[in-house]
Amino acid sequence: MLTATQIETYRRDGYLVIPSLIEGDQLAELRALTDRIVAEARGVAANDELYDLEPSHSATLPRVRRLKPAIFKRYKFFHDLVRDPKITAILAQLIGPTIRHYGGKLNMKSAGYGSPVEWHQDWAFYPHTNDDVLATGIYLDDCDLGNGPLQVLPGTHHGPTYNHHADGRFCGAMDPEACDLDFSKAVPLMGPAGSMTIHHARLVHGSALNTSNQQRRLLLHEYTAADAWPLMGIADFDEFNSRMVLGEPNVEPRVMPAPVRMPLPAADHQGSIYENQRAASRRFFETHAERAGVAN
Repeated sequence: MLTATQIETYRRDGYLVIPSLIEGDQLAELRALTDRIVAEARGVAANDELYDLEPSHSATLPRVRRLKPAIFKRYKFFHDLVRDPKITAILAQLIGPTIRHYGGKLNMKSAGYGSPVEWHQDWAFYPHTNDDVLATGIYLDDCDLGNGPLQVLPGTHHGPTYNHHADGRFCGAMDPEACDLDFSKAVPLMGPAGSMTIHHARLVHGSALNTSNQQRRLLLHEYTAADAWPLMGIADFDEFNSRMVLGEPNVEPRVMPAPVRMPLPAADHQGSIYENQRAASRRFFETHAERAGVAN
C-alpha cells in the first residue's frame, strides 16, 4: 500500500516507482514466458497482431520491439497479472475503487539496439471523459541509465495536451522544438527487476535508445477509473466491461475538464507507437540506424 507521502508525490509530480513489487517465482515466470514468446518470433516475417518487430529482425536473428495487447488474451499469466491484487490495491489509492484495464504491451528495448520512444503523452492517444487514467510499468530486468529507462518530466500532467501531429496527421510524438519544455529536467525511472513504475496519462515521457549490453524489458498496463470513458467511443460494450479489474462497471461517465486533442486524422503509419512516430517531423532521441551511421 502507498503512504500519504507517496500519494501526494503522485498528485504533484505525476509518477511513482515501487521497488521490487514483483519477485520470486512470479518474476521468473514472467521472464521465462517472455523469452519463449520472443523465440517463437523466428517464424514471423512481418508485424502482426502479437509482434512488433525491429527493422533488423530476421528468422535467424529474431528481434522483437514490442509484444502487443494480444498477449493479454493469448496468455493467462499476462491476463492474471493485470488483475494482481498487489497492483490493483495500489491503483485504488490513486484512481478509486472501480478500475478498468484499458490496454497494454511489453516493450523489449533489447541490448545494443532497443528502439527509442519519442516524447509523448499517453493522453494524446486515448483521451477520456476524465483523467483518472494512468499506466504502470513492470521492469523484467534491472534498469539503470545505460539501458534506456523510462524518462518523465515531473508535473507536466498539470499542463496542456501537446500537439502530437505532423503535417496535419496524428503521429504520436511531440515536436521537441515546438514546445516550452526543458527536457534536461527529465527524471529517469530506474530500479531492480520487478519494480513497478506508475505514470499519469497526461505526463510527458519517453525513452532513449538502449546503448548498453543489458536488455530493458518493460511490461506496460494502462488503467482507467471505471467512470472514465474513452472519447473515441466503445466498439463492443460487453468486451469493454470484461476488462474490469476492480469493482463493478457503470453507465454513468464522470465528465471533468481536461485539455484534449483528438488523435485524428489517424496516423499515416498504423500499428504501434513506433510505427506512428515514423511520421514525426523532428526527433529528440537518436535511433540505432543514426548511431550506426555516426559510428561508420
